[in-house]
Amino acid sequence: MKKPFIRASGLASPKQQHNWDWRAASNFIAGGAGGGLLLCAALAGLDDFATRAAILLALILIGSGLTCVWFEIGRPWRAMNVYRHFSSSWMTREAVVALTVFAAGGLAMLTGASMLVVLAGILGLGFLYSQARILAANKGIPAWRHPASVPLMVATGLTEGAGFLACVAAFTAAGPGAAVLLGLLVLIAARAWFWKSYQNGLIADGAPDAALRVLNALGPRLLLIGHVLPALAVIAALAGMPGRAALALTAGILTVAGGWVLKYTLVRRAAYTQGLSLQHLPVRGKGPAGPAAKPGWTIVHEANKV
Repeated sequence: MKKPFIRASGLASPKQQHNWDWRAASNFIAGGAGGGLLLCAALAGLDDFATRAAILLALILIGSGLTCVWFEIGRPWRAMNVYRHFSSSWMTREAVVALTVFAAGGLAMLTGASMLVVLAGILGLGFLYSQARILAANKGIPAWRHPASVPLMVATGLTEGAGFLACVAAFTAAGPGAAVLLGLLVLIAARAWFWKSYQNGLIADGAPDAALRVLNALGPRLLLIGHVLPALAVIAALAGMPGRAALALTAGILTVAGGWVLKYTLVRRAAYTQGLSLQHLPVRGKGPAGPAAKPGWTIVHEANKV
């Protein structure tokens, strides 16, 4: 069978990575939300039952994410090797922090001690930050390695945590208080700002055209579903409209959904490799070399030239 002809530009262009599939994405999706929920639960000052329920949900989310990534490993029973590189690997640091998260979170859920709840919240933030640094450490993926990806991942994890907390509070007798709703509204606005900053940073510093197209297509949907609609629901609840609990539940669900779509898109669909760049295009025979070229990129930036 004759092999298909592949142009050199096709070989040099950025390719979508397939090493991290939906299971790896699920760790960032569920684990980040769980870490954010632990911190939000520690700061919210809800009643004992709601706080314990939020901690339990957070631990389930973190455990589910880690289980998904464990199944992604080619040889799952070698997972203990992840603990061997604490000084150099953010994945190792995530795994170490996860152990302390489950220890502190489990004790906080069982005892209800306020100091343990606060400790679990701080460790949840550490887990969330470690995840953000794991993504940024992958230097071969321009959409991940950009410095703005770290605050974006932290911001969306905290926002999702606040969304889950609003959902938990909606099912309590007292319902979601003004502090929970205001916190959610502030975090929604913060995530929208970090998302815009991340997009602008990629455009200014350069990224593969395919990655930019994916992220730009996500923008309007994320703005509507993840930011505008939940913010309006929160404002309506704060304004005293009937159905405060239902409005908070709706806002929480939309906030979490927007964040999860954002992270899945970033980890799976916008994850294009660097590709190759040429300082000069080669010529056949005699003659001057052609201009610099970087297939799949709109502009060749000096910092990105090989």
